[in-house]
Amino acid sequence: MTAIVRIDDETIGSEDFVRILKLSGRFESLIDEIVRDRVAVHAAKKQGIPVSPDEIQARADQFRRVLGLHRAADMNNYLDGMGVTLDEFEAFIVDGLYQEKMMERVCSERAVEEYFQLNSPRFDCIEVSHIVLETEDQAKEMLSLLEEEPDSFADLAREHSIADTRDDGGFVGRVLRGSLKTDVEAKVFNAAVGDLLGPFPAPDKSFHEIFLVSAKHPARLDDDTKAEVRRLLRDGWLAARAQEHVIEAR
Repeated sequence: MTAIVRIDDETIGSEDFVRILKLSGRFESLIDEIVRDRVAVHAAKKQGIPVSPDEIQARADQFRRVLGLHRAADMNNYLDGMGVTLDEFEAFIVDGLYQEKMMERVCSERAVEEYFQLNSPRFDCIEVSHIVLETEDQAKEMLSLLEEEPDSFADLAREHSIADTRDDGGFVGRVLRGSLKTDVEAKVFNAAVGDLLGPFPAPDKSFHEIFLVSAKHPARLDDDTKAEVRRLLRDGWLAARAQEHVIEAR
């Protein structure tokens, strides 16, 4: 067992490290990240994506500058301290470049625009407020009050809602499709601005929720939407590529 760290007379080794990661619930997420990175590297190599010596040198120099390792001797001491060879460091740099270039190809501007055009309703969003109450009778009574005095929504939320949004008058903010329960979402996104909806019970009937639709925002390919599309493209691509490999966690 390779020693990782020593605390007085106690040695924590590689097997201890893996066991701690597993028991703390961090092992799977770390393995997923490593697998995703390796899948991207394999795909980049398979597609013949080039990585030039100049790119490797520039990335290595950037790595050193970030860590404040301005002399070659400083870098060598840093790697020696971690037990990493220069060849291993270069392989790490090259793999990072492969990953980036592969993801740039997968998440190109054209790919983002095409995905958005095909799935634009997915990126519609609305602004909603809500009032959350414990019982159905309370919720129905509240809905009757709101129908008579719709402008009192914020005040009634502050006074009666049990949600943590009560201090903000029940204001939830912008909500994307997929953020609400399916049955609630269909009604909320089809509602008009100013509509009151509900009450909707929780699955266990522990609370009941009333919504007010305050604004609707049709999908736009702005910076936030582009970032979300890139995430979806990346995750979908990586999931598909992972099916092409035999992956076993030990």
